[in-house]
Amino acid sequence: MACECDMSNSSRHTGERRTLIVGLVCLDIINVLDNYPLEDTDTRVQDQLWERGGNAANTSVVLAQLGVKTEFIGTLADSTLSRLMVEDFHKYGVLIDHCIYHNNCKPPMSCIIVNSSSGTRTILHSNRSLPEVMYEDFELLNLNNYTWIHFEGRNVEEVLKMSERVVMHNGQFIESHDRIQISLELEKPGLKPSFCKLLPKADVVFLSKDVAKESGFQNGEECVLKFSKDVKPGAVVVCAWGELGAWAVGPNGEVVHSPAFPPAKIEDTVGAGDTFNAGVIYALSRGSSILEAIMQGCKIAGDKIGHQGFKIDAGTVTT
Repeated sequence: MACECDMSNSSRHTGERRTLIVGLVCLDIINVLDNYPLEDTDTRVQDQLWERGGNAANTSVVLAQLGVKTEFIGTLADSTLSRLMVEDFHKYGVLIDHCIYHNNCKPPMSCIIVNSSSGTRTILHSNRSLPEVMYEDFELLNLNNYTWIHFEGRNVEEVLKMSERVVMHNGQFIESHDRIQISLELEKPGLKPSFCKLLPKADVVFLSKDVAKESGFQNGEECVLKFSKDVKPGAVVVCAWGELGAWAVGPNGEVVHSPAFPPAKIEDTVGAGDTFNAGVIYALSRGSSILEAIMQGCKIAGDKIGHQGFKIDAGTVTT
């Protein structure tokens, strides 16, 4: 049985419009080791941390630190472990008034192995019982409260219905500044071709290196050029490629590239892509060019991987 979290004010405009992030929040158990462990060995870790994780949740806390009024909507298990996630959202000022709590469920969990000698991270994820956020949850929101909505491309059919509702909402406005910008993250391989239905709905599409490789592309430029044919006219397509930086293409068909901005020492790459996405959304929402936006994303992601966690150095924000 699900219970709604403070849905009483969802039918009225609440003042300042904000950015909404839709997707997953989970518990990350992060194990930091000198080297990746051998199978069937007993290994002592350098450190172990229990932290709030999840792509959409990570993007939310980074945006909030960049000064964006940010709301997250997702599902939470009604359990003691969820308190850690809720407290983390509160610490960064992310609104979670419309999250849905589910009884008799356990929160999704990721066990992450961080190799401190190389900076790589290996993720083992499990979700045994918690439902995804559904269209019925999203339908209760007053869309007049939002300027930008970012969807994590997980449960594709439900996200499709959510994005279609936003498109219909936008249809009543003549001025572009009254319409909600839609962005979409497609990170997990294995969802194609189902996610192709989402592409024409978004103003900005973020494609991961894994999705690009699964689609047969050798670099981000090939990826954004191909997918630019599948999005709506005027949309922006972005593909980040780790240490090679990021590529993007916009309405004029010109591909732009930003180099990566790595720190002196890589400490923690968990959530680097989510941080990049937040930087791009922040910059584009403030009128930056596409090149400026992906450079901003690369700089903030570079700062993030130089230390543990999601505390962002405001000095990396240049727009």
